[in-house]
Amino acid sequence: MNQSGYLIDVLIFLAAMVIIVPIFQRFKLSPILGYLAGGMLIGPYGFALIGETSAAQTLAHFGVVFLLFMIGLELSFRRLRTLGGKVFGLGSMQVLISGSIIGLIAYIFGLGAYTSAIIGGGLALSSTAFVLQLLEERRERATRFGLTTFSILLLQDLAVVPLLVFVTLVGTPGASFLETLGLAAMNGGAALIIVLVFGRLFLRPVYKMIANTRSTELFVSTTLLTVLGMAWIMSSAGLSLELGALLAGLLLAETEYRHQIEADIKPFRGILLGLFFMTIGMSINIGFIVANIGLITVLVIGLMLGKTIITTFLCRIIGTPISTSVQTGLALSQGGEFGFVIFGAALVLGLITQNVSQILMAVIALSMVATPAMFFIGRYLADQLKKRSDTQPDSFDESIADVKNHVLIAGFGRVGQTVANVLSDAGISYVALDLDQKRVSKCRDKGMPVYFGDADRLHVLQAVGVGRAQMVVITIDHAKNTSRIVSALRVQYPDLPIYVRARDQQHVRSLEKMGATEVVSEAAESSLQLGSEVLKSFGLSIDEITSLIQTYREDDYEKLEEIISGK
Repeated sequence: MNQSGYLIDVLIFLAAMVIIVPIFQRFKLSPILGYLAGGMLIGPYGFALIGETSAAQTLAHFGVVFLLFMIGLELSFRRLRTLGGKVFGLGSMQVLISGSIIGLIAYIFGLGAYTSAIIGGGLALSSTAFVLQLLEERRERATRFGLTTFSILLLQDLAVVPLLVFVTLVGTPGASFLETLGLAAMNGGAALIIVLVFGRLFLRPVYKMIANTRSTELFVSTTLLTVLGMAWIMSSAGLSLELGALLAGLLLAETEYRHQIEADIKPFRGILLGLFFMTIGMSINIGFIVANIGLITVLVIGLMLGKTIITTFLCRIIGTPISTSVQTGLALSQGGEFGFVIFGAALVLGLITQNVSQILMAVIALSMVATPAMFFIGRYLADQLKKRSDTQPDSFDESIADVKNHVLIAGFGRVGQTVANVLSDAGISYVALDLDQKRVSKCRDKGMPVYFGDADRLHVLQAVGVGRAQMVVITIDHAKNTSRIVSALRVQYPDLPIYVRARDQQHVRSLEKMGATEVVSEAAESSLQLGSEVLKSFGLSIDEITSLIQTYREDDYEKLEEIISGK
């Protein structure tokens, strides 16, 4: 193919990304589904806009490499050490038991032992990209459900490396499995020692030297060299590129440069990962899926139901409340993006057939589409189960039962802590809720009445005595959550004073309609405070400034709103 031919392919890929992915995001669907759909449309089974894609597939594989690097960058060896055996045990059991049961079913239906093991391992994984995105959107990352879900996803991400190694070993011709495994273990061990020693001794000094040059280009080049270099070392030792990238991320996570590295690499990862999913979409035969839609539908339902039951059961075994267990099981019921990686590698090595690969990829894609619905069902069931059975006696001190006429503060960030200090100085008792576990722990160590809990859930507010509170102060920096809390409290407690922090005047008016007693616009008050300081510099007296600022407050900030909006 000549240069113009390659350029046309690149333009088609980019156009598909730019046009199709925003449409999926518009309907609040994951960009991954957009990339898959884009690949299906431009690929040989769609409009056949692109033919030979070996170069694109080679480049796209680096998207997975950079994804593993970013996962390692978020972990660090220190964080891995702090994760207890309970977390590792839960994740490991989920992967092993789910993979074993799925693999056994595949074997019963006539697939070979190695093929069944690969299918079991690939389908046992869930979608890190999908689930973490939904947790972030729903502000549930720091909840008990979010932490449990993230722990299992973390173990699944780590399990990708041995699964890829297994696929590579099984597909290696010319030697027995045990001989190949032993040789790979020796080579891999030696490469691992080299990488760890090099990383510990040289990475920080090298990055310090590069950072001193203040050259953005050199800094990015150093990161790319580190990631791809370690990936090449592990690949040369008979292991996978992904393992080298993961190790590079773990080593760099220990340094003070990790945030800058993450910001620099993110665009590379996003583009290449999108390209990877598009190449996966190009390999999906839409006609084959339609012809086998009955079988694929049954497999999707079976996979999601089975994984939900297994994960829920395992969470219950380790003592997780039934509500959190069910919610976690439903959230992790889908197949994951790494399933595409594993099945794609197995297809290339001839370990699974083209038809089996098509069915498996369709199952993963359709289960991903159903994930938002699983989150919705999970939250609904969790709320119902909590109302019936979860009193959460371990979440709050028994002393709260005796607290009354206090102020309940929802959100204990910068604003919440300021309100709490003012109340304490005035001799008024308070109880606060927050979803940042580290912040809660630090506050508890200082003897402050701060508890871990989601103020967006009425039963949690009731557990900390909202019915006995003198008033509620909501300082959460999330407009939708704040609105839900105000609406629920006003319905349940019509006479309860509710004081709320709002972002802007539009949010203020919305909260007032919902029944908030008093709403303060943070943007407006900050503007008035800054204006006061400016007036002081011009020599105006305190009385003059106070009188002027008060006119804005008395008019409910209408003058300020006009200034802000430029009317």
